[in-house]
Amino acid sequence: MYRVQRHIYDATRKFYLLGRDGLIAGLKPPPGGAVLEVGCGTGRNLIKIARRYPHARCYGLDVSEEMLRTARQQVAKAGLSERIVLAQADATDFDPQALFGRAGFERVVISYALSMIPPWREALAQALAVVAPGGALHIVDFGDQAHLPGPFRAVLNRWLALFHVTPRRDLDAVVTDLCAEAGVIGGTTRLFGGYSVQAVAIRPA
Repeated sequence: MYRVQRHIYDATRKFYLLGRDGLIAGLKPPPGGAVLEVGCGTGRNLIKIARRYPHARCYGLDVSEEMLRTARQQVAKAGLSERIVLAQADATDFDPQALFGRAGFERVVISYALSMIPPWREALAQALAVVAPGGALHIVDFGDQAHLPGPFRAVLNRWLALFHVTPRRDLDAVVTDLCAEAGVIGGTTRLFGGYSVQAVAIRPA
């Protein structure tokens, strides 16, 4: 699907992937901290993260080699190849030590990827598992749309379905359950009438 879409992905998604820049502004990794993006796509977020936090080390993984091809080009164009490491991997089952030479990350980011991963609960659990002590998992994705007008919801969901996107309407509950199981402090915030949801899960130091 991304063989063609990768060329126009960022230009089109900026109009409806709301909350990404707010997530990046709230990351605030510690000096020298490592940031991993799961489902990094074209590298758009990682480039913004690397520029905003020049002392952070950035890593990204994606299952699509086509998207990674664009990500590598964009990272190189931005002059950040030495600060951003990319790898192909399945979000539900990856070994960070084998991919990046480290077991955990001070910040882990999932931006509008869970709605495109069928086994998304497994991907969420895996992301939470690689958060280092004292670190945090930051998520933004489509929400339950509870307070949006019915006609708008209908059009939005038909549009998303064209791109194999399925809003995870129980994301709040799943985050709460996984955090409780892992002994992690977590919470969610609905944005724009439920259009988007942000979640943060903090692992105690």
